Amino acid sequence: MNFSIEHRDNVAILTSKVEKLDALQAPDLKAQLVLLGKSGTQNIILDLSESRYCDSSGLSAVLVGKRLCGDAGGSFVLCGLQPSVEKLISIAQLHRVLNIVPTAKEAVDMVYMEMQEREVGKED
Repeated sequence: MNFSIEHRDNVAILTSKVEKLDALQAPDLKAQLVLLGKSGTQNIILDLSESRYCDSSGLSAVLVGKRLCGDAGGSFVLCGLQPSVEKLISIAQLHRVLNIVPTAKEAVDMVYMEMQEREVGKED
């Protein structure tokens, strides 16, 4: 399997097990993200620590995750970016629209913080 999924409370951590997130792997990632969305998952963390390369197809798949979570009123966080992947995201200026943190632990913390902020917003 090219991706693994771990569920923690209201968060799904999707971990890439591929070195290259390219046109061959991106459809599988998109499919995993869509399945998570259809199952009611609102908060997704995408851990790319094992992916050393990403092309435009991979970025497109990442943006699918961002859109699905946004449409569901949830959070989408990237973590574990390797330098080459981080550089591509920066060149594409996606760092301005994506939540990116170094580690999965920080990603979980960010999702929980955003969940609390949404709850407080509902009370107002």
